[in-house]
Amino acid sequence: MDQNENNEDAELAAAIMKRHFRPSLIRTEAWEGYEFADMEIKITESTDCYGAVLWPSAMVLCHYLDTHRDEHNLMDKNIIELGAGTGLVTIVTSLLGAKVTSTDLPDVLGNLRHNVNRNTRGRCRHEPCVTELSWGKQLEERFPRAACHYDYIMAADVVYSHPYLQELMETFMHLSSDDTVILWAMRFRLDPENSFVDAFEKHFHLEELYNLPSLRIKLYRAQKRRGDAA
Repeated sequence: MDQNENNEDAELAAAIMKRHFRPSLIRTEAWEGYEFADMEIKITESTDCYGAVLWPSAMVLCHYLDTHRDEHNLMDKNIIELGAGTGLVTIVTSLLGAKVTSTDLPDVLGNLRHNVNRNTRGRCRHEPCVTELSWGKQLEERFPRAACHYDYIMAADVVYSHPYLQELMETFMHLSSDDTVILWAMRFRLDPENSFVDAFEKHFHLEELYNLPSLRIKLYRAQKRRGDAA
């Protein structure tokens, strides 16, 4: 990476991290603050659950959406988020006018629902739906292709060293139509991330939107290859 690329990476990473603020006053409830979609967003984390902590990939994806509103006009679009965690991406896409289905595992849903409700109630064109989704399980039963068409799939930091990467691939495949756009922010940690990207590219056209070495995060846009069925 040359000096110009280093500078661009540092500037973009700094702009993204500036979206995060900590309240200056002592509070009875612990929360972290973020500024997206012209709103102040309060996120409560749950440190006893890995999926209920906000990771930087979510901020990268939200920054991209907030600064590319013309390119990705989310007004009235159908969106599903995989591995929603603390709900930041769900909240931001809802504030930008989308109809959002926010999904994660059962042990995450309580905190996810709390964050989504406190930040979207009375602020959004469409009330987001929070529901359980275990990757690869009951996909056609719970998200039938005939009834569930998504303009976008959002995913932030869903790929890490765990035993369910094949189920994640099956879920991407099932939920994607030919015209569904996937926006996926990913932090690279271990070799499984690289091998998942290689496998993903067999089924999806992949375009790199951001590369942030300082954060070890890449942001991708993807669409299913024509004629590739799950």
